[in-house]
Amino acid sequence: MAEITFDRVYKLFGSVVAVEDLSLGIRDGEFLVVVGPSGCGKTTSLRMLAGFERPTYGTVSINGEPQNRVAPQQRDLAMVFQSYALYPHMTVYKNLAFGMKVRREPRSTIRPQIQEVAALLGIEDLLARRPSELSGGQRQRVALGRALLRQPRAFLMDEPLSNLDAALRVQMRVELKRLHDRFGITTVYVTHDQVEAMTMGDRIAIMSNGRLQQADTPEVIYERPANLFVASFVGSPTMNLLKGEVTSADGHPAVHFLQTTTALEGALAVAVSSLTAREIVVGIRPEDVRLASDAPASYSTRLQGIVDVVEPLGSETYVVLKIAEQSVTARFPPRVSVTSGETVEVALTPAHLHVFDAQSGINILAADAPPAELPETVPALSDGT
Repeated sequence: MAEITFDRVYKLFGSVVAVEDLSLGIRDGEFLVVVGPSGCGKTTSLRMLAGFERPTYGTVSINGEPQNRVAPQQRDLAMVFQSYALYPHMTVYKNLAFGMKVRREPRSTIRPQIQEVAALLGIEDLLARRPSELSGGQRQRVALGRALLRQPRAFLMDEPLSNLDAALRVQMRVELKRLHDRFGITTVYVTHDQVEAMTMGDRIAIMSNGRLQQADTPEVIYERPANLFVASFVGSPTMNLLKGEVTSADGHPAVHFLQTTTALEGALAVAVSSLTAREIVVGIRPEDVRLASDAPASYSTRLQGIVDVVEPLGSETYVVLKIAEQSVTARFPPRVSVTSGETVEVALTPAHLHVFDAQSGINILAADAPPAELPETVPALSDGT
């Protein structure tokens, strides 16, 4: 088992900062998903943990022991790559057995272990085939089986499902989660797919431009995104982000957006009243935009908009509205009776509004502090001793 820590880790390639001031703890037995757009530093962070890259500054530790100067093969980690990395001239059985033979495990134990893992992954009928005779999903199972037979302290997975079709990705997500629940081995899983992140991770770490933006449970990240980037990255359709300003309604804090003023209560009212700048960004999830005729009384803010686009998806309908010259996406029930060009009334509730500082982008109710600025002098290189 492994408890993993990144302590103020930087990775520079010349003048390019790939990872900047990464501080992150991964609990023993946790399934952590690192997600973000291409070039955000997530794979570089995984490679530093694996030992394929060395941090320029900071320390990567496993169970409290610095790993900066520890060779990859001595870290007791198993990595599953996007490209599977199977030996093409070997059968599935030999691919699974190769690492065990290198580690000089007793021959009497190799075959029973392979048969057990093959049965677990549903590849027991494929042991005599070569990788060229397997589908993408079957190759991925073999790669996972090889990692399981390694019996490591932690699994590292670098976008292992990106080469699979949509249906097979769903199946493999379920299998990976089931395997983690069974073995409880610390897993660090890198992906650019937010659906994989939301459905698989015990926690999610979201990165952008080399910096960690937020690390928390999927529920917290969805309900309380730390900043505008997280709010726009997580969710499909993405959160509506609308220009607004801080106002006052009958002496109470309020926000003005889409040509309407909404009074606020509770923690949100306290946070808004403490803002020094008037300009804000108001966030609304598409599912929190209701048809006024179907909305409960708590949805007290009423707006009129013109239907621009209707996208029926069977189980739900996405509707893009034009309200006060801004586009607002709503997620309505299936078979909703609205058509393009029609004027409809929608309702919002103040309880489901997100308010972001327009300058910093920080969610004023987020628990996490904004990321620190890059210091003028970066910390000294840790020698891992």
